Amino acid sequence: MKIKEELARRAAEVEAYLADCLRGRDIPDRLLASMEYSLHAGGKRLRPALVLSFVRLHAGQGSGLGKKTLPFAAALECIHTYSLIHDDLPAMDDDDLRRGKPSNHKQFDEATAILAGDGLLTEAFTLMFSCMDEGGLTAERVLRAAQAVSVAAGSGGMVGGQALDMEYTGRAGVSFEELRGMHAMKTGALITASCVAGAILSGAAIPEVRRAREYGRAVGQAFQIADDILDVVSDTATLGKPAGSDERQGKTTYPALLGLDESRRLAQDRADDAVRHLQPYTGAEADFLRELARYIVERVH
Repeated sequence: MKIKEELARRAAEVEAYLADCLRGRDIPDRLLASMEYSLHAGGKRLRPALVLSFVRLHAGQGSGLGKKTLPFAAALECIHTYSLIHDDLPAMDDDDLRRGKPSNHKQFDEATAILAGDGLLTEAFTLMFSCMDEGGLTAERVLRAAQAVSVAAGSGGMVGGQALDMEYTGRAGVSFEELRGMHAMKTGALITASCVAGAILSGAAIPEVRRAREYGRAVGQAFQIADDILDVVSDTATLGKPAGSDERQGKTTYPALLGLDESRRLAQDRADDAVRHLQPYTGAEADFLRELARYIVERVH
């Protein structure tokens, strides 16, 4: 499987839905422009791809649930995009560039950027709950999946992780356990919830949902370690955001704490762990998830 091409194909499926999913909601023109500016700025669409892959892994391609859960998958991208808009604000990471374009608050203004993030977060739940109208998706499944996403996106997950990131920035002596815990919340929680939500929406049994959770946790950590490494070894044009910004801002990262070689080893270990959690599964979706875990760390070798 050519994983980059397959990931791009799956991203295109999500892009097609995102193209007009915010239209027809009476959103003021400038606010809508700001929301769509960031939502349509590109990216790997990793989180919605994970939702859809775990749906298809358990329900099968022939079930049609992949198409029916597309709004739910798109909601994960809305939440992720909102977090990026807010992370870039002057009061947070103060970044002027995101995905190769001016950050939202630079293209519009700070107030509009804040409201665009608020709007995307709220619209995400509208998208998730719209799946209850689709055949084969019970309200119980959608509500359980939405609860998992809500917890992951909230103060005990992504928001709490961002708060810890700000607390740790510039602070000497941040430990490995503190760093790992912070990233498990800031980055890992929403990635894990994407896997869990897909499994729940498919009607998977509890042991399968647990495997999805463990895969997500391992992939989430591998992804963050790789991101930290790329900030050191890559360039602004490739990253689409300022390279070396972690060091300039005084952030504690895996390379700063462990060095590049040990960080690469740890990322590989977490990717291998993710693959191990897929041992019971065969077929195209299982192969995609295995290759995805490997691809995340291959980028930094």
